[in-house]
Amino acid sequence: MTDLLTLIALPMAAGGLPFPEFSPALVSIDFGFVGLGTFHLRWYALAYIAGIMLAWQYATALINRPAMFGGTSPATKDDLDDIMFWIILGIILGGRFGYVLFYMVPYQQDVIAANPLSVLKIWDGGMSFHGGLIGVTLAIAMIARRRKLSLLPLGDIAGVVAPIGIMFGRLANFINAELYGRKTDSALGVIFPEGYVPGSTPSAYDWVAKQWVYTGHEFARHPSQLYEAVLEGLLPVVVASLLIWKFGALKKPGLIAGLFLLMYGTGRSVVENFRLPDSFASNLPFGLTMGMILSAPMWIGGAWLVWNALKPKPLHSPD
Repeated sequence: MTDLLTLIALPMAAGGLPFPEFSPALVSIDFGFVGLGTFHLRWYALAYIAGIMLAWQYATALINRPAMFGGTSPATKDDLDDIMFWIILGIILGGRFGYVLFYMVPYQQDVIAANPLSVLKIWDGGMSFHGGLIGVTLAIAMIARRRKLSLLPLGDIAGVVAPIGIMFGRLANFINAELYGRKTDSALGVIFPEGYVPGSTPSAYDWVAKQWVYTGHEFARHPSQLYEAVLEGLLPVVVASLLIWKFGALKKPGLIAGLFLLMYGTGRSVVENFRLPDSFASNLPFGLTMGMILSAPMWIGGAWLVWNALKPKPLHSPD
């Protein structure tokens, strides 16, 4: 365990708050006696599970109230179960292949060339939210077409429940001491461990010694994961829920889906100014980051969905 005096002295010297040194795993079970090594039940995996389960429950509560959609629910329980299965695949496959497409192909071709199978190593890290969003969108569209369901109301349900998973995921990023922010003199700055442990994921955690590793040269950094948890997760789900439960927003198909895209795109673009960009993608023009660029289509799509939902509908004269 890291010496207590070091834990106190390092943050004070660096001028920031100490990092709460949770283990990246809730529990670790040694199966070495049967040749399987150690199994780590990581907070990141639990975040995915909790986010999906809560989203499922919230979506079920919505479809069980057809009046909220104007009288007819857009899906049955069986439809929702089918959709959730494909959404999970969309999150995993879309998230990984999005990372490969947006980050590895442009910037890490040497890694792919050295080991083409690295594109499949999801356990080594590397998931793109925007890729996962594409995967989820394709999954919902496929099920809507297969089961002859209306696409926009399903998108609205996804728009209010998705931020739950995003919030949990960003909290797990914080616990993992990953995706942290740029240097800061702010009172909110946190001293994240930045040591490197070969073969360890996260790289600053020593699984053998069971402790975080510091170099002694850390700086206070923005806890950008927490900023994202609020702006990309908590705020969108609160705003969307208020509009749904108090103002009947689900009666305007596409409105909640569009607002989610706009709020996420805005929140992500704001936080990118505080988040430390990937070293291999840090020299983009005009001070942009990859997160900002990938969020631009969300602004466009979200604005169109909101406009389409709010525009006056033509009156049909009787025959």
